[in-house]
Amino acid sequence: MRFFSSSVAVQFPKLKTHSGTKKRWRSLPSGKFKRAHAGHHHLNVTKRPGRKNALGQTAYSHGAQTPKLKKLMPYG
Repeated sequence: MRFFSSSVAVQFPKLKTHSGTKKRWRSLPSGKFKRAHAGHHHLNVTKRPGRKNALGQTAYSHGAQTPKLKKLMPYG
């Protein structure tokens, strides 16, 4: 085994994507992330129409969330 050879590239371990983040968030071309709101699928009779409309909208990452999400999802 030759340790002084420069022809062999060192392979570092691949980074793992956080599975919970992968299921909940989608990356955007701008570098931000989007997700769906929770609480919109059942027990909707007692919720106000405005609240149901707001829960149906897309939520986007903001502030300190985006760098943390980039660490959890290193490959997009």
